[in-house]
Amino acid sequence: MLICIGGLVTSKGVGMAVPDWPTSYGYNMFALPVSTWLTGGVFDEHTHRLWATVVGTLVVAQTRWLGGVSSRRWLAWIAGVEIVGGRLLLGLGPDWKGAGHFLAGIGGVVALAALVWFKNPAARGGLPGLGWLAFGLVQLQGLLGGLRVVLDKQVVADTTLGTVFGLIHGCLGQSFFVLLCGIALCLSRLWNEDTGRRPTLGSLRWLLPLATVAVFGQLLLGALMRHQHAGLAIQDFPTAYGGLWPATDPAALERYNQLRTDEVTVTAFQIQLQMFHRLGAVVVTALVGACFWATRSSATDPMIRRGVSLWAVLLLLQIGLGSATIWTGKAADVATAHVAIGALLLATGTLITMISRRQAVPFTGNLSAAPTSARLWAGSVPS
Repeated sequence: MLICIGGLVTSKGVGMAVPDWPTSYGYNMFALPVSTWLTGGVFDEHTHRLWATVVGTLVVAQTRWLGGVSSRRWLAWIAGVEIVGGRLLLGLGPDWKGAGHFLAGIGGVVALAALVWFKNPAARGGLPGLGWLAFGLVQLQGLLGGLRVVLDKQVVADTTLGTVFGLIHGCLGQSFFVLLCGIALCLSRLWNEDTGRRPTLGSLRWLLPLATVAVFGQLLLGALMRHQHAGLAIQDFPTAYGGLWPATDPAALERYNQLRTDEVTVTAFQIQLQMFHRLGAVVVTALVGACFWATRSSATDPMIRRGVSLWAVLLLLQIGLGSATIWTGKAADVATAHVAIGALLLATGTLITMISRRQAVPFTGNLSAAPTSARLWAGSVPS
């Protein structure tokens, strides 16, 4: 939901509808009058802030739970550092006021998590470490989003700085989502119960991670394209200005800009960026298609086969949404759905890869003792 709301904010261009941070028009963000929400794009931007706060609070609770009782000491130290650091930032002047309030506020939430007394043990394996990683990423993501507001004038004046902020904020959000999905998988019954069935991966051993990396690369290109305002640099699809690959010499650019129905002047870089995004879609389609074809073998684990089939369906939906984004003139709801399905594609590929590698570990237990629930999930277990 946070990715969807953030996508709406970017698609509608209302990222600065609330010009101050972490306050909202001078109010505590939780006390902003409802009447103010109905002006401009305040509803979208303010909802994004509130939802991000909820997610951040849940991640702090998750960190405490995964780390067990022993995490309370670390959380207390971190809370102290953040509160003191926030107070110091407040003393540096008005430019640092927002970051100071943000850091001190987060420190207060972390302090509450440290004070809560649950005698739960730490999660097994590397899960506490993943919890701490999520803890750091969500704070960094919130700080980047806030600084984008605080430094708006500098970001607008320096297009490179604006692109860097947009890329990091967008890709960090996708990575954070995938990390949470991975944690959820590692806590699931599917991950912790052994069915005794081991898949024959074959070419899937390298196809699955390669296709997943390709999806992430495509998301990077998409984020760069959105923040370079190149989403409509080419207004026709599947052709590009009537051809397969448009020329970008000065004469061609002048002709393209004369043909445009809006008042936007496109550059060669914007056109080439969108073309590379389209080319990336072809590469991702080929790799996911290869994964789908590889699962047609009868020896492939049914669970992996179903996962890759879902992946292929999501990809087809994503291609349709990408096309519709151009055909509808980048309608906000269509463009946001395109971003959301992109996140699901990345998460799905990551989880399928994790499951395939997890199941590839040799099973040394008693096959007849495998839990019935796990057997039903994975399909029939050979005798």
